[in-house]
Amino acid sequence: MRPTVHDIAANAGVSLATVDRVLNGRPGVRAVTRARVEAAIRSLGYVRDMAAANLAKGRIYPLVFIVPAGENPFMRGLEAEVRAAVDRSAFERTRISIVNVPPFDPAALVAAIDAAIAAGVAGIAAVAVDAPEVAAAICRARTAGIAFVTLVSDLANSGRDHFCGVDNVAAGRTAGSLMARFLGARPGPVAVLAGSMRVRDHRERLEGFRIMMAEAGGGRPVLDVLEGQDDPELAEALIAKCLENNPDLAGIYSLGAGNGGLVAALAAAGRDDLCVIAHELTAPTRAGLESGLIDAVLNQDAGHEVRSAIRTLRAKADGLPVIEAQERIRIDIFIKENLPPESGVAPPPAVPDEH
Repeated sequence: MRPTVHDIAANAGVSLATVDRVLNGRPGVRAVTRARVEAAIRSLGYVRDMAAANLAKGRIYPLVFIVPAGENPFMRGLEAEVRAAVDRSAFERTRISIVNVPPFDPAALVAAIDAAIAAGVAGIAAVAVDAPEVAAAICRARTAGIAFVTLVSDLANSGRDHFCGVDNVAAGRTAGSLMARFLGARPGPVAVLAGSMRVRDHRERLEGFRIMMAEAGGGRPVLDVLEGQDDPELAEALIAKCLENNPDLAGIYSLGAGNGGLVAALAAAGRDDLCVIAHELTAPTRAGLESGLIDAVLNQDAGHEVRSAIRTLRAKADGLPVIEAQERIRIDIFIKENLPPESGVAPPPAVPDEH
């Protein structure tokens, strides 16, 4: 059996109250007595269950989610999942707040992180922008003892505690493999529509896609990236111009958002002959699949990512390990024939995530 505070008290010859003072670093214990209690802790191999201790003390975890503003349907779905978590927060001993910042804006993200640090929160979850000033802000949070996880887009060398998202290089490779299989021997280049190359998830998806176009695609040409800033109107204009300039275009890989514009441009041009692969099952991509303008959608579960972020931040605040297998976010592939029913934010699962 694991040693308890009663065992420590008996071993050190002190009261339970004295053990409690030592464990919680409170005053009122003589140095010699404190040393005796600490020696008993070491000799017994006592490891404190911080989660149980915080539950007993009724500790509440203030957490901040920093999410890009704008019309990106996936980000709005992610925010909806956070709001659902807010409704559950009283039962999970959390107090969750949401901060919206302009997308792809490092300065705004840094300001939000610094504000959360000043507020003394227990943990921060943010969709990262790959910029040195953002990495520095994450380091400031960690120095202040605040747990930090990145959501959807990572910043691996920033000192963050954990990344809640898919393997984006693998996602890009998957998209490339599907594109190569669907196109077969059909000639012609492939266009790429991104949001911004300032976020790592878009760059990593592009990296994986290009690798597979060189390998499985037989060296099929990949055109210069079109950066649509996840804006449907800009995406529509870029794709329309691309279709006009490249009549032999064979496929389009949309690795970001703005897919409402992509679908509109394809419909206007009557180009249902292209192989089109996109990310995230949202209203625009669902419509594209149903109409035959999009062939496949790679999806990540926003609800799982939010629940994973909350579990990870609480574990880090308690000094407990993260269960990697539980927090692994999988890549789902949807085609027209296996579309799930439309629904709002799903309720929390009855059992822990095991993806």
